[in-house]
Amino acid sequence: MVLLRNLPRSCATVLATLAVLGWSATPASAQSILRDAETEALFRDMATPLVKAAGLDPKNVDVVLINDNSVNAFVAGGQAVYVHAGLINEADSAEQVQGVIAHELGHITGGHAVYNPGGKAATNISILSLLLGAAAAAAGGGEAAMGVLMAGQQAAMGKFLAYNRSQEASADAAGAQYLSTAGISGRGSLEFFKKLQSLEYRHGYTRNEESEFYSSHPMTADRIATLTDTYEHDAAWTKPADAKLQARFVLAKAKLFGYLAEPKDTLRVYPVTDNSLPAHYARAYAYHKDAQIDRANAETAALIAAEPDNPYFLELDGQILLESGRPAEALAPLRKATALTGNQPLIATTFGHALIATEDPKNYAEAEQVLRAAVGRDRENPFAWYQLGVIYAARGDMPRARLASAEQQVLSGDMAQALASAQAAELGLPTGSPDWLRAQDIEMQARAEMERDKKRR
Repeated sequence: MVLLRNLPRSCATVLATLAVLGWSATPASAQSILRDAETEALFRDMATPLVKAAGLDPKNVDVVLINDNSVNAFVAGGQAVYVHAGLINEADSAEQVQGVIAHELGHITGGHAVYNPGGKAATNISILSLLLGAAAAAAGGGEAAMGVLMAGQQAAMGKFLAYNRSQEASADAAGAQYLSTAGISGRGSLEFFKKLQSLEYRHGYTRNEESEFYSSHPMTADRIATLTDTYEHDAAWTKPADAKLQARFVLAKAKLFGYLAEPKDTLRVYPVTDNSLPAHYARAYAYHKDAQIDRANAETAALIAAEPDNPYFLELDGQILLESGRPAEALAPLRKATALTGNQPLIATTFGHALIATEDPKNYAEAEQVLRAAVGRDRENPFAWYQLGVIYAARGDMPRARLASAEQQVLSGDMAQALASAQAAELGLPTGSPDWLRAQDIEMQARAEMERDKKRR
């Protein structure tokens, strides 16, 4: 299951695509996006009450998972909150992550990533960027680095950082209000700020005149003091956490760790003596990555025995079977997972892939139906488009196979190939048909993007 999503150009380049074990990772030169149906559903349910409290439409706000092990979250224009995998790994609860999301929504509603008179270069607003790069270099680079920060530059930086600090204070206040309106306790927010404070101490960020000046955020201790007073007087302060949401968070966190960590590290954190569902989940990924398929199957069997109708456990079971060269056996769990989630596009794409991988032409009609439904709901899915191209080519419909390739290539950032594929598709498609018009759209999009790339060089 593969889907391309682009980070803003201020944060990363257009991304290529990779898929493993129910996740899709889109590697870039700096950062990449991870896609997973279960995690995205969790993020949506965690964020929706906060998004509504912020006066935004949940349909228009995304929470996007970044494949980066640093503890960070940011916004960068538009209505999307980007959360690093390292932040999920550091957090202990759903409430802690909700505190971060609330803060980042404060940046969105405040327009901080759009209007930034302090400097165009810093176009992303980050909750944990405690020091600007220049200041960090100065702190560890001795006199040579300090020499860069001459008096005039320091004055300009001071103006910029003062603006950033005011943004952070504003986002803190807005985030606290959104948590209150949503009826979510601020305990998690405070707990996470205390984690940040520990990270500051661990990395040697101490309060002094220079750190106070160069920090792009108010000092964490000050933020904790201010927010403690705010949250403790809020009606939601003593409200219990959502137990079901927390259970889902613990599962998703284990899943993410098992997917990203080295198998030996996963088995250290989730040893075989741990028979909890999160431990089985994480170990299933670890064993599959380590090519211990029987053990991976045993872990998924334990998961499904505990929750037979959990679509994400079924998805993982089918994914392991598919990637182990047993696509026919993968069909049953993937078909059930697809049905249970109402044809969730990422899961349906994996099901369509399994149908094609059986190499049984009798399965191709179902594969086409499943994949067309997937791209109908989520067009930014390069792997689904690739699989559709395979189906079209198998039945000799080369114009639509080339159109599907063009869709996949433009999402993967290969504009030259997208242009060529779209032009080839146009030649074989009925003039004026919807597919012909779509091929023209892709051709124009690819040409425009290639022209922008030339100007940037």
